[in-house]
Amino acid sequence: MTKSIPSIPLMNYSIYSGDLEECIATGKTLINTINQYSFCIAEKDTAFKKALQQSDILLPDGMAIVAAIKLLNRTKIKKIAGADIHHHLLDNLNKKGGTCFYLGSSENTLHKIVIRLSKEFPNIKVQTFSPPYKTAFSVAENKQMIEAVNAFQPDVLFVGMTAPKQEKWSFEHKEQLDAKIICSIGAVFDFYARTVVRPHSFWIKLRLEWFIRLVKEPRRMWKRYLYYGPVFIKLILEKKIHSTFFKSIS
Repeated sequence: MTKSIPSIPLMNYSIYSGDLEECIATGKTLINTINQYSFCIAEKDTAFKKALQQSDILLPDGMAIVAAIKLLNRTKIKKIAGADIHHHLLDNLNKKGGTCFYLGSSENTLHKIVIRLSKEFPNIKVQTFSPPYKTAFSVAENKQMIEAVNAFQPDVLFVGMTAPKQEKWSFEHKEQLDAKIICSIGAVFDFYARTVVRPHSFWIKLRLEWFIRLVKEPRRMWKRYLYYGPVFIKLILEKKIHSTFFKSIS
């Protein structure tokens, strides 16, 4: 990748600080997202942390990340969700008649994605592959997925295997994949297929998307927001206090 990417540090991560319009690099580009949940999980998962740190573009997918950067760096950046980069990349592909590949999720979800895509972005050629639902893939399964992608040579490869599996898989196989952009977007597969409904834009603009998701799926989301939220705040405040202390004695 040769184009300079605007970014700002957040502890050990380099967070993208530009606009969506700037979010197209030259050369093979690995795009991931980070939120308070993935930040906390990565602190305990070395492979996941490395995958996020080695992203060419690491998008701030959460107001907690945006707020942390403002607190620690006194810099204002924009939240860019996985759904935002997904739509942006599709829009660009549609304008130039590009190609994309969806790797992940179920055959039913992928089928719904293709139907919607053909209506909204008719100039895009698309292919899909549904890998087995399991914690780890075998060598043969990885080979099959890579061959399926490379046979199509997409402009953009969307990977939706849920975090942290998708980020680790994309990073591990980046050099073997014949795709210009590799973008891990997880839940966006279900959002776009409408198998899971994303909160209304009204709530998104109020920065309460997380709250609506918590209300709709309390069993799945409570730990992400009610447990890891305070954990993330603790980590950021410790960093702030540490930085302030050393500035005061320097």
